[in-house]
Amino acid sequence: METDSPAPADTPRTPPAQAAPVPARSPERAAHRDPGPGPTLREAAAPGLDAPDPGAPPRGYRAVFAVTEFRAVFAAHLLSLLGVVVSELALTVLVYDLTGSPLLSALTFALGLLPYLIGGTLFAGVADRYPARRVLVVCDLLCAACVAVMLVPATPVAGLLALRCLVAAIAPVFTGTRMAALTDILGEGDLYVLGRSLLRIVSQSAMLIGFGAGGVLLTVLSPRGAITVTVVTFLCSAALLRFGTRDRPARAGAGEGGGTLLKESLSGARLVLGDRRVRALMLLFWLPAMFVVAPEALAAPYADAIGASPAALGLLLCAMAVGHIGAELFVGSALSPRNRSRIVLPVAAAGLLPLLVYAVRPGLPLALAALALAGAGAAYVIGLDQWFVDAVPQELRGRAMTLLTAGLMTVQGLGMALAGLAAEFFPVHQVVAGSGIIGTVCTLLLVAEVRGTAPGRMSDTEGRDGADRHVTSR
Repeated sequence: METDSPAPADTPRTPPAQAAPVPARSPERAAHRDPGPGPTLREAAAPGLDAPDPGAPPRGYRAVFAVTEFRAVFAAHLLSLLGVVVSELALTVLVYDLTGSPLLSALTFALGLLPYLIGGTLFAGVADRYPARRVLVVCDLLCAACVAVMLVPATPVAGLLALRCLVAAIAPVFTGTRMAALTDILGEGDLYVLGRSLLRIVSQSAMLIGFGAGGVLLTVLSPRGAITVTVVTFLCSAALLRFGTRDRPARAGAGEGGGTLLKESLSGARLVLGDRRVRALMLLFWLPAMFVVAPEALAAPYADAIGASPAALGLLLCAMAVGHIGAELFVGSALSPRNRSRIVLPVAAAGLLPLLVYAVRPGLPLALAALALAGAGAAYVIGLDQWFVDAVPQELRGRAMTLLTAGLMTVQGLGMALAGLAAEFFPVHQVVAGSGIIGTVCTLLLVAEVRGTAPGRMSDTEGRDGADRHVTSR
């Protein structure tokens, strides 16, 4: 399952207790918090390797893969993500075969985004209330059961769409729990950041590989036969997580404070969004993502407007993902944690500027270059991941990361819808350029807010008396 991506899975804490000495095979935690824009971050030492090397330990992405538990999480993520992408395509074809309705066929994709907000808001408490491994395994098994029911020939179209909604509602809980669990597996420092980066790269790659693989499967299998593959991938993901990760206690006790699960979920959302620093960081994840989807949402009409071929349309849809993957790999492997932190605000502020090229109604080569640059601008989230995990109390981490995932998917769907609505009244190239302008202005205002909430920049009195800051007080 995935949530940092267009397919379902593409993350927050009260003051942690004093850290106890960690076992030899557990990841070390970062010793310093990120003080805000331009901080110095200490790279976490490589956690327990399978075979200790008396020489220099692996660094960068290699150090992340040296962690046995992360390899299990990564493999589970890859399997479930490919399964989801294949099932989305196969289910779309199946619904169209059963109804002949383009609207209902397209609705199967929309239903992959709409339930995120509901699931991420109402069920976020699951991520902190129960042990992470149990939550992840149960989510995978529930999704496998939902997809298995889709295979029953007697299942009506309405049932297929309802099951699609249920899988999408489970997705943010799964992803938020996994994001929070990564801090237990990799620590809260650089290894966590690089681990999140790797999962994000896989999510972006699904756009390039998953739909192609699904198309190939549909040439040799029926839609229901292709959906069967998804059941297998969910079950394999559950097995990898069950036997490849350690069982750790829940972050918050069941029924903490005597509240129900719904009450815990809503109170967690209130606490997370009520904290000025956490809210600003969360919006910095959301806002640029909301505006950057405009050229992808309008790729088909733009390709038609410039007389491009269907193959060119595929390139327009892939260019942004290629730029994102390339930039994220470079930032994650070539830049130090300190430099990754330094580029967060400048890159976020400039990330949407390439879309302004659309103002001149560019041809295919220039449009592809602009889209690749806009995708590369998303690399700022690597440093932002560190700031976010530092700002969120540990006991709220699962709920906050679930809310982050749900909001990210929701704003992308909203951005696509608004771009489509605007294109009903204005030329497509103007809508995309306008998204770049409006998005840049909003992001600049948000950057100022993030700077203003950096630790050390808020007054002591403001930190003591602000009711919206008690969540991150230590």
